[in-house]
Amino acid sequence: MSAVLRRVDHLVIGGGPAGSMVAMRLAAAGREVTLLEKERTAHHKVCGEFMSGEAIEYLNLAGVNPLDLGAAAIRTIRMCSKHGVSEADLPFTALSLSRRALDAAMMARAAEKGCAVRLGSLVERLTRRDANWLVELQNGELLSARTVFLANGKHDLRGWERGRGVQGDLIGFKMHWQLTPAQIEVLRGALEMFLFPGGYGGLSLVEGDAANFCLVVRRSEMRRIGGWTELLANLLDDNRELRERLQCAKALWERPLAISPIPYGYLVRGGCGLWRVGDQAAVIPSFTGDGISIALHSGTLAAEMYLAGAGEDEFHRKLNKQLRRGMLLATQISRAMVTGAGSAVMPLSLSLYPNAMRWIAASTRIPEEAMLAKHAS
Repeated sequence: MSAVLRRVDHLVIGGGPAGSMVAMRLAAAGREVTLLEKERTAHHKVCGEFMSGEAIEYLNLAGVNPLDLGAAAIRTIRMCSKHGVSEADLPFTALSLSRRALDAAMMARAAEKGCAVRLGSLVERLTRRDANWLVELQNGELLSARTVFLANGKHDLRGWERGRGVQGDLIGFKMHWQLTPAQIEVLRGALEMFLFPGGYGGLSLVEGDAANFCLVVRRSEMRRIGGWTELLANLLDDNRELRERLQCAKALWERPLAISPIPYGYLVRGGCGLWRVGDQAAVIPSFTGDGISIALHSGTLAAEMYLAGAGEDEFHRKLNKQLRRGMLLATQISRAMVTGAGSAVMPLSLSLYPNAMRWIAASTRIPEEAMLAKHAS
């Protein structure tokens, strides 16, 4: 017996911050929206879990208060390597919250606005059929949608790959840790970045005083080292601050999350009829801490432009123009950081010029004039 074709107006694929944002904005405007999330519950993802001031503004616009969810404040950044430590205040107060908590809150908010949120709905195939999109789910269900917003993060949908990024030779890892009370107090209020030959990582507290350790490493370096256990042992041996922070700490998961490749520097140009948001539109290197804000911004901008009658290509061009300068700078710095010379020179340079960290943080943000959260309702 063939599956029954069900028709929907607006379909969002992916329940992360970008997908939930575009879904709730459209639903709040009275549009019929269905959001498909492949997992059955909100879950952990490879992410630095850093929310800049811009991300917080967009979450306020969405009606989500990270502090109510237990988010930890970040006011200081420390750059650490075996060559030394440099520290500077951030040009804004940031927050850190697990993606599991954030995504759950955002999907719940989208549902409150009238969006049909469907968990455990994995898209197997997406094809264009005349003026509509045909969506085949893993369970055999068929959907026909007039408009599709692609928000499935760093994992591509088969047949709709984004293309390569500028820096695509990295593997990402993430692990949550339970630190000792003394280690928690040293880390509280700070984001610690660790530079090592072939990569870099960050450590910060999230809700419940768990510590998120997220890092990227070049594939060539990973092949040389072996596996996660060997990599972690090398990092602890290489960096005194990281060793002090994780000494006697307990890993909260049996194994780390991992993702590869990560298309850092990717910036959308055209969507072939699809509206791409979040990491499907732009993948900025993680050290900037701007990934969540870009996701929320792109979702908001896509919804606003769609409701105003603009097309997806116009949206992609505008987003590209807004993010291009910061993306270029961030990718250039990221490439320098994963070289042996970069891991040695950057901490020294930043210790001599502490304002450089503030400048980098400010220069890789969404431009203030592009921020919709300042005037959207």
